[in-house]
Amino acid sequence: MEGLAMLRQLIGQLQELVEVYGSHPHYHLQQHHHLHLQPSLQFQLPLLNHHSQQQHQQHQHPRWCPINVDEGSPDDYYSFMMAAGKSGSLKMLEPCKPPPTKRSRKERTRGKSSGTTNTTEPMEQHIWKDFPEDLYEAVIARLPIATFFRFRTVCRKWNSLLDSESFSQHCAEVPQATPWFYTITHENVNSGAMYDPSLKKWHHPTISSLPTKLIVLPVASAGGLVCFLDIGNRNFYVCNPLNQSFKELPARSVKVWSRVAVGMTLNGSSTSEGYKILWVGCDGEYEVYDSVRNSWIRPGIMPSSVKLPLSLNFRSQAVSIDDTLYFMRSDPEGIVSYDMVTGIWKQFIIPTPLHLTDHTLAECGGRIMLVGLLTKNAATCVCIWELQKMTLLWKEVDRMPNIWCLEFYGKHVRMTCLGNKGLLMLSLRSRQMNRLVTYNVSSGEWLKVPGCVVPHGRKRQWIACGTAFYPCLTAVA
Repeated sequence: MEGLAMLRQLIGQLQELVEVYGSHPHYHLQQHHHLHLQPSLQFQLPLLNHHSQQQHQQHQHPRWCPINVDEGSPDDYYSFMMAAGKSGSLKMLEPCKPPPTKRSRKERTRGKSSGTTNTTEPMEQHIWKDFPEDLYEAVIARLPIATFFRFRTVCRKWNSLLDSESFSQHCAEVPQATPWFYTITHENVNSGAMYDPSLKKWHHPTISSLPTKLIVLPVASAGGLVCFLDIGNRNFYVCNPLNQSFKELPARSVKVWSRVAVGMTLNGSSTSEGYKILWVGCDGEYEVYDSVRNSWIRPGIMPSSVKLPLSLNFRSQAVSIDDTLYFMRSDPEGIVSYDMVTGIWKQFIIPTPLHLTDHTLAECGGRIMLVGLLTKNAATCVCIWELQKMTLLWKEVDRMPNIWCLEFYGKHVRMTCLGNKGLLMLSLRSRQMNRLVTYNVSSGEWLKVPGCVVPHGRKRQWIACGTAFYPCLTAVA
């Protein structure tokens, strides 16, 4: 009985404290929820630790955590208090935290865009200092290309990774990324612009080794290398736009100054095994450059089965599938191919779809594609065809969304198509409009490209020519 009296006295003191300091708003909600309880059996247990006692001395209101006790006998309450005192479970009842303060719109936007909280945890030196050295290169090789160039400024060791053979092996193990585009705009023919589709960002590299007095155009690519040809067809250059590896090819043995079509293939899986470059003219003259020999060779003459002149479509770059290059021709309409290993030429007569202009070849996963502008009356649309191997006919597989094609209605549109790596960039222009669009052959996705803003140039740029290439940090010309 003495213990029960002490318990009742304690409850009375708690009720007096509630009356003096007021109740928490949440307590009123609990009162409405438990209207059937007796007021004497509803109470809150304040947890006044040392800190809250100091706040009380400074005339600040302590915060309360509600504990609702249902109806029961006094013995039940006594057992509850005694059990809690012995087990220490009351220590788990902490003062209620204040409601979260409302963040500004700027802070909320920053949180959504980053996907993380504003607090950044510092890297623990005692943990990261034991990170295995041999894993640094494996991790850095898998970074986005743009991020790698920022990491090069960390230390001399990371800056020298481009010359490391082990780092090259790690890069070779990484699956090929989305191809980039090396382009020449109509106003800046002596400097190129690279577009990264993954980040939707333009880069403006400076290749100091390229001659500045000549107009040098990108004509082919393979293994991260881009092949350039001066507009006078006087010489060839090979360069990696990312690491500035550069090489001027020896002079050609055949002095052909007419326009030529160019294709490029790898000898193996990477540039370390060498590469080959083929040029072919409309009169049937052609040569092959072998980087292993560092010389041009004439494998033979064009066979009689291939009709001359070739009437090559110079708007269409060569498509490479394994060791074979494909060129588009007209009169007769079709494709000519050259196997870089066997040296065999073939000709395929394939009629072009009607009402088609500005058509070019493309490639995706070993499939030969055709991209062009289909114009009927005043309507114009970009269409995609695939070559059927059995019938050697073009079959339409996709076309640009109609809402985009409406912009071309009644306008004289010209198109430049770049890329034969499964991702195409289309430069569509007329007097009233200028559009840059990418098309993913595998997924059929159309995306608009931000305008290429050349430093100290105009914002509205259209692409005059270019090529697609797989970005490779370690490819050597």
